[in-house]
Amino acid sequence: MTQQTKQHSLEFQSFHSQLLSSQQVRQPTRIGAVSYLNTKPLIFGLEKALESADALSLDLPSKLARDLVSGSIDIGLIPVVEYFQHPEFQIVSDAVIACRGPVWSVRVFFRCDPREVRSLALDEGSRTSAALSKVLFHQRCGFIPKTMPLRMEDDPVESPADAVLVIGDRAMHPESFRPTFQSDWDLGQIWFEETGLPFVFAMWVARNNSFANARWAEAFEMARDNGLLHVREIAQSAANKYQLTASQCEDYLTKYIRFFLNEDERRGLQEFRRRCEMLGLISK
Repeated sequence: MTQQTKQHSLEFQSFHSQLLSSQQVRQPTRIGAVSYLNTKPLIFGLEKALESADALSLDLPSKLARDLVSGSIDIGLIPVVEYFQHPEFQIVSDAVIACRGPVWSVRVFFRCDPREVRSLALDEGSRTSAALSKVLFHQRCGFIPKTMPLRMEDDPVESPADAVLVIGDRAMHPESFRPTFQSDWDLGQIWFEETGLPFVFAMWVARNNSFANARWAEAFEMARDNGLLHVREIAQSAANKYQLTASQCEDYLTKYIRFFLNEDERRGLQEFRRRCEMLGLISK
């Protein structure tokens, strides 16, 4: 362990203690996160910080968004499209899931030339990826195909659609789809080719101003920073679950995924919102 890692771990432990002691004088906060590999650095150690009162649950991005709307959770790591749809939602911190180029875990697989696609099956796990696929179809092919759902329990190979959007951990094994499909788009790469901008998939968002405060911003940002210092450990522990090598997991978390909402990411977020509004995918 390097001196930097030791120092940050001590700071994070100190923050844990402050967070836990503050829970004695406030209502518990319910937090939801995505149960994908790319979430691991954002929530590494966060469960420990919340063990006294606050609750952390893991679910699909689309389910977390519904829970945030209903008030079942107070803060969620939700798809950016859901943030666009709800003006009352507030960004909590600069800890995000983003990419600048290939993302690896969000792909559209094609049975035919993309310009000949008439039906597109959309993975129900993320509405942001579904909207992004429509934006890129319109940009590259001049149309948006007819869409149909692809449930998490459905085998993409069994879908009758001409093209299939697959996200998350199962998209990280494209070789399993290639005997059935002719080609695929890595949507992070296609977006970057079209715009020159990063793409933001998910952010920590609060359902109202009561939870969008400096204390929670610091909690999520310190959790992310701590997680990034332990990426190798995270990769080694996650490898078997995701049927990847530890080296592949580490590459994914360090070379593909970006975890900071910087100025370029904000510009990419604004551009995606503009294109979604233009196509009527979200309300203006």
